[in-house]
Amino acid sequence: MTGPEAVTAPVVDAHHHIWDLSVRDQDWITGAAMAPLRRSFAVEDLEPEAGAAGVTATVLVQTVCVPEETPEFLAVAGRGGLVAGVVGWTDLTAPGIADTLAALRELPGGDRLVGIRHQVQGEPDPAWLLRPDVRRGLAAVAAAGLAYDLVVLPPQLAAAAEAARLLPELTFVLDHLGKPPIASGRTDAGTHSGPGTDTGTAAWADAVRTLAARPNTVCKLSGMVTEAAWDTWTTDDLRPYADVVLDAFGPDRLMFGSDWPVCRLAATYGEVYDAARSLTGGLGQDERNAVFGATARRVYGLRDGGGAGGPADGRS
Repeated sequence: MTGPEAVTAPVVDAHHHIWDLSVRDQDWITGAAMAPLRRSFAVEDLEPEAGAAGVTATVLVQTVCVPEETPEFLAVAGRGGLVAGVVGWTDLTAPGIADTLAALRELPGGDRLVGIRHQVQGEPDPAWLLRPDVRRGLAAVAAAGLAYDLVVLPPQLAAAAEAARLLPELTFVLDHLGKPPIASGRTDAGTHSGPGTDTGTAAWADAVRTLAARPNTVCKLSGMVTEAAWDTWTTDDLRPYADVVLDAFGPDRLMFGSDWPVCRLAATYGEVYDAARSLTGGLGQDERNAVFGATARRVYGLRDGGGAGGPADGRS
């Protein structure tokens, strides 16, 4: 594609998932609305959709907090092809976390391990990230040269910002903009009010800016369509939220992620990519190339042509 939204460098999709329901259940896929996700999804299913968008490398992200999943994902990445990095899971509170991370690195595909994530959004304690045992685990993640992905809800952003302050050696990657309440930002007239016009969105925007003030934080331009009204969202609904993170983090600390296949609840892969392209259309060429590839390659230490490099410095 040519024009102001064109991306000239190879595209990295910094956030997607796969799962095989014959191996284990995904117990978060419940209810009629989630039925489209109640099937297995493999990298082979993603390849044609990602390829049509010009994606040449992806980051595969954990879905469930079980130790078996990460070795499975590393094996997928180790086969080569689209998956250049894996954000896996391990128990941050375990005393032997450093040994566990080292052991993961020795597995087939272990050189593709680029980050760790826990479902913090499911923790009832909004300050879970600040628990001493969790902070000890985060320090081990940093010592291993890995990034830490944050999947949090808006009330947990304050603890994330404090954790980033306490652990300046660790790169924190905010998934899905911190899940702003996009759908509830719609007015009765059907127009979108945007951040700052109601209590929930204003609190989210303030918390995101506080997090972004820490230089060791990065944000994924991902997950917006499923935080919006699934059947009626428009790019204009997403724009006020994208503008907040673009302003707060800047293109060099922002990276595109599809959140496939979860995005399929609200949009096709192509629609998600096109929306992200439109939302960044006001950027310069180098800035767009950062959002759609360079930031992810630097933060996660991804090598050109797939694969992971050494420890990344994502604090720029």
